[in-house]
Amino acid sequence: MKEDTRIVHAGRHPARFHGAVNTPVYRCSTILSENVAELKEKVRNKFDMVDYGRLGTPSTMDLEAAVAELEGGARAIATSSGLAAIAGCLTGLLSAGDHLLMTDSAYFPTRKFCDEVLARFGVETTYYDPLIGAGIADLMRDNTKVVFTEAPGSLTFEMQDIPAIAEAAHARGALVAIDNTWATPLFFKPFDHGVDVSIHAGTKYIVGHSDAMVGLIVCKTPELFTRIKSTTSAFGYSLSGDDAFLALRGLRTMKVRLEHHQRAALEIAQWLEARPDVTRVLYPALPSDPGHAIWKRDFTGASGLMGVELAPAGENNITAMNAFLDALKLFGLGFSWGGFESLAIPATGAIQRTATTFRAEGPVVRLHIGLEDIDDLKADLDQAFAAYRAAAG
Repeated sequence: MKEDTRIVHAGRHPARFHGAVNTPVYRCSTILSENVAELKEKVRNKFDMVDYGRLGTPSTMDLEAAVAELEGGARAIATSSGLAAIAGCLTGLLSAGDHLLMTDSAYFPTRKFCDEVLARFGVETTYYDPLIGAGIADLMRDNTKVVFTEAPGSLTFEMQDIPAIAEAAHARGALVAIDNTWATPLFFKPFDHGVDVSIHAGTKYIVGHSDAMVGLIVCKTPELFTRIKSTTSAFGYSLSGDDAFLALRGLRTMKVRLEHHQRAALEIAQWLEARPDVTRVLYPALPSDPGHAIWKRDFTGASGLMGVELAPAGENNITAMNAFLDALKLFGLGFSWGGFESLAIPATGAIQRTATTFRAEGPVVRLHIGLEDIDDLKADLDQAFAAYRAAAG
């Protein structure tokens, strides 16, 4: 099946639900069995059968099956948020005394989890330059168990050479995980590029409507699934039937939504790049972006999230950035992204680095380009730039 067809049909079983097109919402904790033999069978096969609500229901299992099929993995695990998926993956693969290599451009809550939780559990984290590529071999140790990647990087959008990193990691016996939220299962196929575990904040494009928190861990092999699922179930991670339903509903239209996000984002990125108010646009789909060659080689599309470095305003950088953001009418000021609406947040002050330095003379903002009319979004940005210039002095 072509991807347009697969995204409509993956994880759907109408015959099981009286012909219903969508998997119904299962709100349940207790699952009854007809007899002791059936009860014991469910316990033995608790990751494959509906045994207890926390371990999975038809709602969550169909979501997991659909995302695993789209991404080409063996099985997936649904959690209550993207951060829960990251935490579940890392705790499932790491033990006390292990070493983790984490990209320096990672999502900040990922960094916080490594520094405050994994460190307390005896796991050492080394942050590495996201542009290191095959050079990551020099950072590998005998106890390095996982190399964590994110492409493009959070807030700063560096592209990583995932195949080169994976080859070096596997040569030393380490596993490779990726936060693939930006590209979704549609625009990057991690398992075709050497990745072992792919993680998604399904809250973003999979749900697509800013109304549910969802995380997903997609595993390349059944063995990795069992290893991580055993940990996530021990921690009590689960996803409600209602949120699984919203994620499945969003998944069915993700491709058509992403086509608009991509088209609009690229047009706006090119428009921004040509403005004197802008120093650079951080968006790998732009030919001028330093990571464009890798993006073009490995990815089949780009989503609607980008960074923008505004022209320097000297000592008024923060004041002018705030004026720009406050002036926006169609771009809401709020965290998260991937929904139908356009969003903006300040990135200056939020970019955390320890292994590398991110340099920007002007303030940096992050934009998510939603599904609004492109000309309307340009007009909104244009009047915000007028406020920026006025505040910059």
